[in-house]
Amino acid sequence: MRSIQRRLSLGLIGVMVVVGLVLAQTSLWLFELGLQRYLEAGLRNDSENLLVALVRGPQGLQLDERRLSPAYQRPFSGHYFRIDFADVHWRSRSLWDQELPRLDHPGLHSNLQLGPEGQKLLVLRTDYRRLGQAISISVAQDYTPVRDSFRRMQQIGLGLGLAGLLLILLLQRITVRRALRPLDRAREQIAQLQRGQRSQLDEQVPRELEPLVTQINHLLAHTEDSLKRSRNALGNLGHALKTPLAVLQSLASNEKLDPNPELRKLLLDQLEQVRQRLNRELNRARLSGDALPGAHLDCDAELPGLLATLNMIHGEHLHLSYVAPPGLHLPWDREDLLELLGNLLDNACKWADAEVRLTMTETAEGFSLAVEDDGPGIPADRREQVFSRGTRLDEQTDGHGLGLGIVRDIVDTWGGLLALDDSEWGGLKVVIELPKR
Repeated sequence: MRSIQRRLSLGLIGVMVVVGLVLAQTSLWLFELGLQRYLEAGLRNDSENLLVALVRGPQGLQLDERRLSPAYQRPFSGHYFRIDFADVHWRSRSLWDQELPRLDHPGLHSNLQLGPEGQKLLVLRTDYRRLGQAISISVAQDYTPVRDSFRRMQQIGLGLGLAGLLLILLLQRITVRRALRPLDRAREQIAQLQRGQRSQLDEQVPRELEPLVTQINHLLAHTEDSLKRSRNALGNLGHALKTPLAVLQSLASNEKLDPNPELRKLLLDQLEQVRQRLNRELNRARLSGDALPGAHLDCDAELPGLLATLNMIHGEHLHLSYVAPPGLHLPWDREDLLELLGNLLDNACKWADAEVRLTMTETAEGFSLAVEDDGPGIPADRREQVFSRGTRLDEQTDGHGLGLGIVRDIVDTWGGLLALDDSEWGGLKVVIELPKR
């Protein structure tokens, strides 16, 4: 979809071109019409002077050439006349060997040509009665210089019009950009919302944006409130179930179940799975804290605390480290990333002898996360089993407990890839490839 600024610019160009052409043509037509009327007044004055130059002679009407303008004597001077009465007509010497046609009706005419250079003539025919005779006087003026000047004026006007159009477009672009700045700020604030750097949009916006910002803020408040209620409900449920679980575990250990060791083992195993799942969800809620909805993971801020927490849980004998570019932000939900990394690092700590390392790199295609340890690892022929829900290789003496089903679901949701490999220390290396967003 085209931008608003481009639409406004194209619309303004179209309107200005149409309006400009109409105004220019109208102005030029009015100017030429006014100019012709001005020249017509001069031609009428010349016609009257010719009428005065007609005097009574011995043989009737005759033209007194002493009263004529010298311009009528020079060939193709640009000033011409023709006088018709009865069957006689006189013409100016400036016509040389040309004839000025007799016009059909009185008035101003501008479509005649004369002379070797094709002079455009503006001709005025006027009818009079003089000394009892009906006389028709046609006076003409070379209109070519005026037309040439008029054409040059058109070209200059066109150039000035184009320059004015470009100036107006430039000013319009600047004005539109300034007018659209609130939209740019709103876009930046929405990006900050996505990164979890704010929870609401600023309400100090132009009147046209107020309904949109109000609705977005209302939706954000509702979403944040729903997430808080869900988190609180999860915590309350977990704490509420701890006591019944403890009671059930105590009953499963009761001596009355001594005759049924298989039933006791089944009950204890299932209760232990429920307890571990509850602890994991409670730890996730604790690690998430009061993060804003959609907050991204700041590696420099989050990873040291996560590793320190795991060190306290699994003992100081482990050396936990991470390698990541300074200032790296992973563009996915913070809570999901903490669950993913916490799960992988926790399981690596369980089976590591002394070393656990998290490596994060940014590539042209996306991000690469790798968690490796120096534990016993997983045989290549059994690695696919750990992706199945409910499979727990840590219950076997030679296993490596991972429970990667949930991790794999998260990675699949993001369109990433999850693979198991051998660590350089001989243990397991979990590699996750995530695309850019």
